[in-house]
Amino acid sequence: MNESESRIIINKLLEKSGWEFNTNIKTEQPVKHEDGEKGFADYLLLDSLGHPICVIEAKKAGKSPLDGKEQARKYAKELKARFIILSNGEYHYFWDMENGNPKPITEYPSQKSLEEAKKIDLKPERLATVTVDENYLALNQYPDLLKNPEYISGGDSRDKFIKQNNLIILRPYQLGAIHAVQEAAKQGKDRFLLEMATGTGKTKTCIALSKLFLSTKNSHRILFLVDRIELEEQAYKDYKDVLRDWTTVIYKSNRNNWRHANIVITTVQSLMHNDRYKKDFLPTDFDLVVSDEAHRSISGNARAVFEYFIGYKLGLTATPKDYLKNLDSIKDSKKNIEKRELLSTYKTFGCYNGEPTYRYDLQMGASDGYLIQPYVLDARTEITTDLLSKEGFEVEVTSEDGGTESKTYYSTHFEKIFFNEETNIEFCKKIIEKGLRDPITGEFGKTLIFCRTQSHASKITNILNTLAMRAWPGVYNSDFAMQITSNVDEAQQMTTNFTNNKLGGMSQFADSEYPDYKTSKTRICVTVSMMTTGYDCPDLLNIAFLRPVFSPADFIQMKGRGTRKHTFSYKRDDIHIAKDSYRLFDFFAVCEYFENEFRYDEAIKLPPSATNKPTPPTGDDPVGSTGGSTDDYIHNEKDKFISEAEKQIDTAGMRVDREAFGARMREELSKDEELKSYYESGDIDSAVEYFKREIYDKPNLYITRDKVKRGFKLDRLPKVREILEYVFGDRDRFDNSGDILHRSWDEYISLYGDTIPDELYNASFQTFSAYVEDNDVREIIDKRKTYAELFEHGIGESWSALTPTLRVKIPEYARDFVVER
Repeated sequence: MNESESRIIINKLLEKSGWEFNTNIKTEQPVKHEDGEKGFADYLLLDSLGHPICVIEAKKAGKSPLDGKEQARKYAKELKARFIILSNGEYHYFWDMENGNPKPITEYPSQKSLEEAKKIDLKPERLATVTVDENYLALNQYPDLLKNPEYISGGDSRDKFIKQNNLIILRPYQLGAIHAVQEAAKQGKDRFLLEMATGTGKTKTCIALSKLFLSTKNSHRILFLVDRIELEEQAYKDYKDVLRDWTTVIYKSNRNNWRHANIVITTVQSLMHNDRYKKDFLPTDFDLVVSDEAHRSISGNARAVFEYFIGYKLGLTATPKDYLKNLDSIKDSKKNIEKRELLSTYKTFGCYNGEPTYRYDLQMGASDGYLIQPYVLDARTEITTDLLSKEGFEVEVTSEDGGTESKTYYSTHFEKIFFNEETNIEFCKKIIEKGLRDPITGEFGKTLIFCRTQSHASKITNILNTLAMRAWPGVYNSDFAMQITSNVDEAQQMTTNFTNNKLGGMSQFADSEYPDYKTSKTRICVTVSMMTTGYDCPDLLNIAFLRPVFSPADFIQMKGRGTRKHTFSYKRDDIHIAKDSYRLFDFFAVCEYFENEFRYDEAIKLPPSATNKPTPPTGDDPVGSTGGSTDDYIHNEKDKFISEAEKQIDTAGMRVDREAFGARMREELSKDEELKSYYESGDIDSAVEYFKREIYDKPNLYITRDKVKRGFKLDRLPKVREILEYVFGDRDRFDNSGDILHRSWDEYISLYGDTIPDELYNASFQTFSAYVEDNDVREIIDKRKTYAELFEHGIGESWSALTPTLRVKIPEYARDFVVER
């Protein structure tokens, strides 16, 4: 394709965007340079007043459009046009010379969109210079906030004033995220990724950033993309309640006048339908594009929507990639869908080193008191115990020839090809028996249940409503539980109603004894995957896994639905009760799997290919695999629970959370060049001193030995040297005291084992162990106190049996190489 053919395509794109030849398009426009040379701009586009606004430089196919960048710049400067389009007919770039580099486009901007863009004086440095403090959004809600005596006085009166007026006071970590974006913009970046745990207020943080972009004129219009309708309504409400100086609309209800809005909210699916994003919008229509739940809303074909627009890009996600080690070492993308998508998300937002612009995870949120951890109930029936075992659940079935044959089923087959109604009934009974109650009314607490399939959700809903009729006759009338899956009419609206305590109407419990107390008549939502991400229901008290889960991203999202704090209040009686935990029903050992079995440093494989019979899960089998068999088996036997274990998860979180803590610590500390220089040069003492002086218990991570101890579930305080070894890759894990003791003893034996007679081996180890672990024993031996005192510590006989040489060598070695000073 030569240049004339390229121009044919350019002409069509211009006409498609409303440009007209002989009206607002000039071709071969003569240009005279400062040095006297003459040239011709291929195209010059004029604004509605007839003034130059955009130069187009055309190249033939096979030649990069960017080759004409400098020539086009000269033409544009001489013609006083701010914008440039570079094209070879196949690839096209749009360049605002006052704002960064040329960016790829697939459609050409219209005259109106260029005129709007020209009004925006994009200055990234202004983003960085604005002071954003905790009152940044509250001042929008209450302009005279800083003059209010109740607010200024602080203490309880301030807190009461904030609650009464529903003021949004930005939390320290939310300010940290905003300041990180400001710093990134100052460095010339135009893509940002915020990785913040479920319940930490990503949307509120984004609203503050939206205000920052709009108020500094770095954006005139913002596009907020979500991947679900309920998130669309939720975001609209949040924006409308806070940014009252700017207009917010939902695109689907404002398709004809969205241009009058500053914030346009829509689902990415709505824009993808029939390529509506190309028909209704131009690449220059938005200066900031926000992708909520970024790992989902820009995956697959949705990425085309996201990349179509050329403004700043902001991604929000609650899904960390840090539980997946060696991300860059994964060569074969087919082996790991989840890693590929996460890696792609990070690259999309310019985070090529795998570090988001800002991170605040569940562990940090729980430690800081902003999030709560679950109280886990791991309960297994006779059947699920076998399904979860390596041997599986074996049954005799009729073969094709009329005989019998054995078949084995595993947890991945439950409610896929293996069915047992009695097991589901037992699950539901356990949930009703053990579920947390609403602390105000005593009614069964609001609950979210994750099922295997839509048909499974239907079964569970019916069982729960049957049980509720028996437990509370005449109260719920089949509204106790509701199925919320994609095949149910108005399912999206139902999720919103559950959050707003309107699902099924108002609770009769509340109406009869606590008038005006708002809580839903429906107490349980039964779903499959609709309410896994971005769903906000703070008063949720119970979550149940009635299915296995193999994806750590899904696990984090699903359990994250309960981490939000909430205060149950009944104002008439001045009752206020804080939600300090939530109950997590785990019927398929999901928590155990991610604590002990999931291979955090290996790829998650695709489901195995079909076989003639069910196969046991490998630990890598994602939810949805049936193991290959298509034969359904219906089991008709009673089932009962045979094991039950309860555990409150502390602020250190589960292993899936701790893995993220370790990766974050490595990432942050390895960026400190001075610390790195000391360590890599072998000057460990200086590295330790620098760590204590410049890093220990200082922002941004507030790393302390105690925090590392809690973060890694250790029974001892790790040495600073160990922390540095972990950060710089010289150790993969931290040892507990028992590990250190036995490894140190093995090292001693390798050096001095030949000096220990066989008959004194046990006495030597017992002395070594007591010296290392017991401060009193150590003091008695080091200070040569009365050795008879060792008998009081149970070590007298062992010490007495040792030779004089061993009494010197063993404490000496332990003192020099094992005991922490």
